[in-house]
Amino acid sequence: MSEGLRPDPAPAEELRTTEVDLGGLVSVLATHLYSTPLVALRELVQNAHDSHTRRRLEDPQGAHRPLIRVRGDAARALVSIEDTGAGLTEPEIHAYLATVGTGYTRLLREVTGNDELIGAFGLGFLSAFSVAREVTVTTTSHREPDLGHRYRSRGGEQYSVEPVAARPTPGTVVELALKPEHAHLADEYALREVLARYCVLLPIPVHVGEDEQPVNNVPVPWRQPVPGDQYEARMRFATTFGRRFEPLTAFPVDPVDGGTDAIGLLWVQDGGTYGSSDNRDLSVHLRGMLLAEDARDLLPGWAGFIGGVIESSRLTPTASREDLQRDDHYRALQQTLTDAIVAGLHETARLRPAAWRRILARHGQDLLGAALCDDRLFTLLADDVPVPTSQGDLTAGALRAASEGGAGGGAVHVALGSGGGFEEMLYRAMQVPIARGDRYAVLPFLRRYCQLRGCRIVELGSASGNRELFRDPERPLPAEEGAWLCAALADEGEQLVPARFDPPGLPLVLVPDREAELKARIEDDQADARIPSAALRLARAFTARTDGEVRARLYLNLASPAVQDLLTAYRAGHTGSATAAGLLRSLKVIMATASGSAGGDLTAALAGIGTAVSALTAAVPAGLPAVPDSPGPLSDGEPA
Repeated sequence: MSEGLRPDPAPAEELRTTEVDLGGLVSVLATHLYSTPLVALRELVQNAHDSHTRRRLEDPQGAHRPLIRVRGDAARALVSIEDTGAGLTEPEIHAYLATVGTGYTRLLREVTGNDELIGAFGLGFLSAFSVAREVTVTTTSHREPDLGHRYRSRGGEQYSVEPVAARPTPGTVVELALKPEHAHLADEYALREVLARYCVLLPIPVHVGEDEQPVNNVPVPWRQPVPGDQYEARMRFATTFGRRFEPLTAFPVDPVDGGTDAIGLLWVQDGGTYGSSDNRDLSVHLRGMLLAEDARDLLPGWAGFIGGVIESSRLTPTASREDLQRDDHYRALQQTLTDAIVAGLHETARLRPAAWRRILARHGQDLLGAALCDDRLFTLLADDVPVPTSQGDLTAGALRAASEGGAGGGAVHVALGSGGGFEEMLYRAMQVPIARGDRYAVLPFLRRYCQLRGCRIVELGSASGNRELFRDPERPLPAEEGAWLCAALADEGEQLVPARFDPPGLPLVLVPDREAELKARIEDDQADARIPSAALRLARAFTARTDGEVRARLYLNLASPAVQDLLTAYRAGHTGSATAAGLLRSLKVIMATASGSAGGDLTAALAGIGTAVSALTAAVPAGLPAVPDSPGPLSDGEPA
């Protein structure tokens, strides 16, 4: 290319304006932006609140009695929302009421920095069209008290404004002619229920119908001190506000310097939660108006027993104002609420022992899991929280102490089975309580407790636990005797294991192989239908190391006098040794059946006892007196 030639300039980029289908946009925003039509009532009451705040900011010296009144006319399917706020001039109707996305409230907040103003997006008025076939707004501005204007629209796409007589006092009335499917909202009983939920924290009184008492006539303990005990004031508020359960105790949420501005109240609910249940119940209010009724994700996952209400001006709502943006303020509030719960539980344990005992009794299992999630809670709960055991609920310390004077040797014993089982039967014989390791969070809690307290934990059903429980015999059993005992006592799938264990009065125990049990369950023909595929793959990988042939181990107690006598008789060639072994075999089956373990045919075991008794009685020497069917009457002074 020669020096004098230049490339042709690129054609100028053509910019076009995005077109908006107003009808479609209004339909989407009015009908699909909100999850429930009830939000329309919230948005319109919120607008009324902001109108009052605006009037106070613009006319701070004026005589102004703030009031919001919502009326319902069920016969005509009408709802009206009236306020004595700032009102609107005609230009403001066109600029703000009839312009989507432009809100005077947001502009006023940006100018004044006032945090009491709630509105943010200029979309709230559109919610009226989600429930109303026609919306009428009659308004008089405090700036033009002699002029009145009436806005009217069907569907929100087109509207008209006409002059009308000024209202007696500045303010606005929004009238909704309800669609047939929403006519039930005109029932004033329904209005009271809805508005009491949405407006409970609004500082401006909200009345329904001609009621003298506002629906938000509930003293808010964190806003102004009330006479008397502050704790009692918190409990009264929690009782009024809690929707599902009675509060057991209540504690405050306070702003954190350099953190969140959130303030409010949390309480422990008197509602059972069992590991997988989640009864977290938190409502979030933005500048006094309910924003999120189910904000449970702000609470820690372990706090399934907590309810509460908080308010904040820093949280960022979504456009529908029914949820919160997961931003830095949201995450900071999560930490603040976790800290408040931990501090509140510490305060309850220290100052209100009766309430603390009720909390431990009601939510012991949840608190076991909570203690594992927060070191501060573990410190608080380690010696107080109850653990389910074979002898009822006991603390970990009581569980340990109960075994110190007996055969347990001061260890904490945990059964890994799903209730009952050989473990419970064995420890009933030993008179040592055993913790239910199959229950939510019990096993990891006790592991950590024993680690911190320096005591042993025996996990029954595990290989290590069984080694502690069933000790090796002092001398190995001769092979011939072992083979005879195996044939006499064990059924198919059972492995005879000579051992020593307490109490000596217990001759044998049948212990299921937990891995073999699991392998049998997951190889069942219906396992694919019952168990999620990912969990099934993991379980099959775990049980691949066992062939499943040994379903249970039969521990024979060589320290038992009965077993020692049986072996002595066998070595001496006594004919009664086979009969005695048959009795022990029947005893094994009966104990295994009672403990929920598979141990043979119960009917055959009972028949075996009869056979053994017959064999023994056949050997009774002739001439011994027969035992009568029933004892005769005792003579005076004769011992029973």
